[in-house]
Amino acid sequence: MKFVAFERAKQGTGASRRLRVTGRTPGIVYGGSSEPALIELDHNALWHAIKKEAFHASILDMELNGKESKVLLRNVQMHPFKQLVLHIDFQRVEANTKLSMKVPLHFSGEENSAAVKVDACLVNHVVTELEVACLPADLPEFITVDLSGLVKGKSLHAADLSMPKGVTVVTHGKANPVIVAVVAPVEEVAAPVAAAPAADAKGKGKGKK
Repeated sequence: MKFVAFERAKQGTGASRRLRVTGRTPGIVYGGSSEPALIELDHNALWHAIKKEAFHASILDMELNGKESKVLLRNVQMHPFKQLVLHIDFQRVEANTKLSMKVPLHFSGEENSAAVKVDACLVNHVVTELEVACLPADLPEFITVDLSGLVKGKSLHAADLSMPKGVTVVTHGKANPVIVAVVAPVEEVAAPVAAAPAADAKGKGKGKK
């Protein structure tokens, strides 16, 4: 995915505010062997780009001063209530340097699993993205998770996933976190029917004296 950036001459809160008024978004590109570069982007083009999954999870082609370079989106600062991107950060990508990146998970086959078809279980997607480590050329845009083999009483863990060549899962805390949990349906128990109160035998059928 490609985008165009422009050099940004001024920095600081005031300069960034004036830049946003003109329909531009301030940003920075850092990393690699070059010094950090101040950039600006067209806000409308950026607003449409950040809505695309690939903009967040793949290597991007940035054109700056007529030259293209590979970068990754690292941070987007949004306005708390306006549809406005306040600032954006990119990191340069070097072909021979491993990178770490969060990649979205695409689930499929859930409706064909025995857990759903036979046992009417609920399938809970515990995580929707995974952090992976790999060389830039091996970075997948997403990871496909086949759920057709799910069965009652068994969850799917990170170690159960089929990862692309050259890609490893990065875990923090738990060594083998749960990706998908299979929850058995709750059996409805019929509430007991309360017995009708017994009639007062003494008062039944008696009229007033």
